[in-house]
Amino acid sequence: MRRCVCTLLIAVLVGVAGNAAAALPAPQVACTANLLRALLAPSVADEMAVPDWMVQALPDQPTPVSAADPRRLLVDFAMTLRDIRYRRGGRSPQHGFDCSGFVHYVFAQVLGVDLPENSAGQFADSRKISRAELQAGDLVFFHTRGRRISHVGIYLGAGRFIHSPTTGERVRVDRLSEHYWARRFAGARRPDALI
Repeated sequence: MRRCVCTLLIAVLVGVAGNAAAALPAPQVACTANLLRALLAPSVADEMAVPDWMVQALPDQPTPVSAADPRRLLVDFAMTLRDIRYRRGGRSPQHGFDCSGFVHYVFAQVLGVDLPENSAGQFADSRKISRAELQAGDLVFFHTRGRRISHVGIYLGAGRFIHSPTTGERVRVDRLSEHYWARRFAGARRPDALI
């Protein structure tokens, strides 16, 4: 119930405040209370006449997120980008993503890492790992056009990965075991930032 109320409150605040999206916290802040605190900052709350009880109900200090777990941060942030449309050459949520643009954006935003801008470059610039060694945040690569590396996604764990598939699709989660992806799997790699 509390989550539903918080989600509704966020939607109302963003709609009323208009520019409230600019006040959103960095991707490392994964807590609803932290998001509400940013949106209910005194200047925003005063302008919107938000009742004091809403602001006072928030904890005084943000919930700390462990900086020692970059994999969790990558996965959490990547999942917030689900349903953004595919766009060839796309590198931002506003314009859409292609597969490598999605991976590049997530790593840049969360870890400040500048990965190569195409899937073949990302493949070449990371360390080979076995499928059994896959951990959340590692990269999975595919041959979708012949023998060359032509697709990449971010491994989530439990055999799932998130990616921006193709024209007409949106960022989504798929399973490595699905027939299409299993037949085209080219390998797993670990970017240096995760070693």
